[in-house]
This record gives sequence, C-alpha cells and structure tokens, in this order.
Amino acid sequence: MAAKAELISNSVQEMALNGEQPPVKYFCKGNDVGVLDASVPLIDIPVVDLGLLASPSTSAQELEKFHLAVSSWGCFQVVNHGMTSSFLDKIRDVSKRFFALSMEDKQKYSREADSIEGYGNDMILSDHQTIDWSDRLYLTISPEDQRKIKFWPENPKDFRETLNEYTMKLQEINEILLRAMAMSLNLEESSFIDQYGERPLVAARFNFYPPCPRPDRILGVKPHADASAFTFLLQDKEVEGLQFLKDNQWFRVPIIPHALLINVGDQVEIMSNGIFKSPVHRVVTNTEKERKTLAVFCIPDSDKEIKPADGLISETRPSLYKKVKDYVSIYFQYYQQGKRPIEAVKI
Repeated sequence: MAAKAELISNSVQEMALNGEQPPVKYFCKGNDVGVLDASVPLIDIPVVDLGLLASPSTSAQELEKFHLAVSSWGCFQVVNHGMTSSFLDKIRDVSKRFFALSMEDKQKYSREADSIEGYGNDMILSDHQTIDWSDRLYLTISPEDQRKIKFWPENPKDFRETLNEYTMKLQEINEILLRAMAMSLNLEESSFIDQYGERPLVAARFNFYPPCPRPDRILGVKPHADASAFTFLLQDKEVEGLQFLKDNQWFRVPIIPHALLINVGDQVEIMSNGIFKSPVHRVVTNTEKERKTLAVFCIPDSDKEIKPADGLISETRPSLYKKVKDYVSIYFQYYQQGKRPIEAVKI
C-alpha cells in the first residue's frame, strides 16, 4: 500500500529535455500502444455550426447533423462558436508560456499527493499502473467557491483572466448542447439541463506532451472515456495525437485550428440511455514535436442523481443504466485500473 497516491519525482518535460530513457512504468502493456501513423485512418466526423444549431429557424438540419455525430461517433467539431481565432490563439499562448516557465516556477503550483488539482502528472494508485507521457495543470473552475486559487498561475499575468473568460463561454455552449441533445430526441428541452444541475463541476486540464523516444511503446494518455457530460478540447494547431476507437479500430482526429472538438462523456451516455456514445480515446506520442492541448470537462452537479431520461425508456428499450450520484468519485478508481467506469453502472 506504500504506493498509494505517491508523486512522480520527475516531470516528463524534464526527462525529454535531459534525453533520459523513460522508466518501464511508462511502457504500455499488451496492445494498448499506437503510433502516429498514416495507416491509422482519419475520422470523418461532422462539423457542426453552433450558430445554426442555436437558431430556431435553421436548426432542424444542424440538429440532425449533431444527432448523427453524437450517436455514431460520440464526438464532433464545432465552428461559429462565438470565439475569435485570435482569442483561441491567446489561450494556446498562455498555456505555452506556462509550460515554458522554469521547473522551479512551475513547481510553485505542484499538486499534493492525494489530489489531482495543480501541476504534475499521474496520481500513482498502484505499483502496476502505466503512467501517461504528459505533464498537466489541472484546475477547478466552478463552482467558484471550490476554486483553489493557489494553483492558478500568476505568471503569465493574463493566465487567470483568459482562462476565466474562455470557460464562461464554454459553459454557455454546454447549455446549448444539452438543450439540442434533448430536442434531437424529442424530449422536453430542459430535461438534460435539469439533471446537469445548478452547481456543475467545470475543470480545465492543460496538457503538455513532449517528444517521446519510444512512441511505439508509450502513450500520452491511456485509452479511456470521460466522466463528464461534455468535454471541450482546444487542439494543438499543428501536431496531431488524439485518436478515437470505433468498431474496434482506431481513427485519427483531424485538426481544424479554430474549431473546438467536443466529445460526449459517460454521464450523457447514461442520461441518453445509451443512444449517445461516450467514446474511448487515447493520445499517441511522437519523437519529433511537443504537443499542447486544453481539455475542459463539464460535469453534472455531484448532488444530482443521473439516470436515463424517462422519455427514453420503453418496453422495447428498458433502462440500461442504474441511477448514479457523484459519478466522478467511482470514475478514477476504475480508470487507473484500466477498466471502464461506466461498466459499474450498467444494469
């Protein structure tokens, strides 16, 4: 039990800079690994226009496109989202400047051993765990009274303000999507928003993937699905790495520099009674280039009970999932064991 929630001494960034060979705990077991390879086909996922989706006069066609994306792939790219290209570049820039700080400066925001909040990498929960080849800064955004400001970088100077503005916009988009999801299933427009609750958890994770000497054996992030309702990813503008699993085959995600990549999380799969899919995805590494992304997770209020919407249960399609509260608390235990947490709530 001594390995419980210990901290990794070295950052991946330091190992890469010093040309160190990665320890064996970073090596994936079995067939989990994959490389950034042209033999992995590109996903042809729909691009959804948020302006059209939110507009009553033009939404029918866009709603259909959205429904198809989340029921077949569980993910889509969104454009016309109300944020300028220069603003998205500003977010990328504050992330880049944070990871470019000296190790001493970054370590001022180091997470504690038993928490994921702050700067660091994987929480070690067992001796047999495979570690991801990434460093990250993980921050709680809302509820605001749960923010731990000591982990919010003061340098770059505009970091806090930029992150705050970005996540407020994402929460507006999240509400549009929850309403669209209900409408696409002919449900009451507020049915998913009611389950999402008044005090949702919104968390941001800035990811840094340095070049990796063994991309054939090491992943940036292990295969997993998300615990969220929706996850919003601001991709690296130049370097690919994200892959989704569909029908037992991996697919590469194309880069659309000023789109947001959005995927369904487990809690939307539960609320939609399995109609919308929470896709398994992973991040592959490469030997040449670093990659930086920002994932924001919109997670239902932990006090709210999540369950399949009543209108989606019938004799022909019974409820597929149990009612669940605070799904995130079971999620991390299962994830670090390499199991899918959603299996625990299936009937």
